[in-house]
Amino acid sequence: MRSRVSGIRVSIGCRLRYSFPQPTPLIALLNVHYSRFGDLERADYLVTSPSVPLESYRDGFGNWCTRVLAPAGDFCLSTDGVFRDTGLPDPSMPGARQHEVQDLPLETLVFLQGSRYCDTDLLSEEAWRLFETTDAGWSRVQAICDFVHGHVRFDYMQAKATRTASQTLAEGQGVCRDFAHLAIALCRCMNIPARYCTGYLSDIGEPLPHPPGDFAAWMEVFLAGEWHMFDPRNNKPRYARILIARGRDAADVPLTQTFGQNTLMEFKVWTYELA
Repeated sequence: MRSRVSGIRVSIGCRLRYSFPQPTPLIALLNVHYSRFGDLERADYLVTSPSVPLESYRDGFGNWCTRVLAPAGDFCLSTDGVFRDTGLPDPSMPGARQHEVQDLPLETLVFLQGSRYCDTDLLSEEAWRLFETTDAGWSRVQAICDFVHGHVRFDYMQAKATRTASQTLAEGQGVCRDFAHLAIALCRCMNIPARYCTGYLSDIGEPLPHPPGDFAAWMEVFLAGEWHMFDPRNNKPRYARILIARGRDAADVPLTQTFGQNTLMEFKVWTYELA
């Protein structure tokens, strides 16, 4: 494989097509996160068909959201951008230390608390049983990722919108959001701030055949004074991971949230390297 250290160009985008029985409000989180906006060679503007007015705003976590009123009938949301990535695999920082809770920055404390899908109250005892003897810091987070990666079986057919972290532990199956929720909850139980991330993850460098395109979920944990990325679903460095949104868990960052009856007719996501 050719060297990627000089950087790569990646085509990113999505197309979501709905059928609405009546005009329906909708909020979309489909644009690249502002922290990576400078890496866009071609901005991934949100386009609708038919065209409707768009109202954009930042939510409480700094994510870029767009509110629309979808008309009755067929309605399509799409983005299409070009992203310039470093061409390097996910970074790592073995040896990054864990902070004592009293030393954590105030803005990280919310990511120690339980949330909709990360039910820390039900997992605390098991988390300490499993990880109390691991070295605090990066090694402990990696041990949690190793456990989740080995314990949970990935299965698209077992996706469930209401599955919590404790249910993922009990059932031993799920999709990438379930891997992330369980690892986040276990980290929080061990006093490590952890937050949920969603975005694009390319299959660049992965053996064929590649699965159908989809958005991915991973987590960031706060160690040694900064946030670090971990991916319990894949549990290995990957190329061209592009953040869209962060929150406490998936409840904070639905890619689309519709306020009425609808049928999803098409769902397509792409992330591939350009020449």
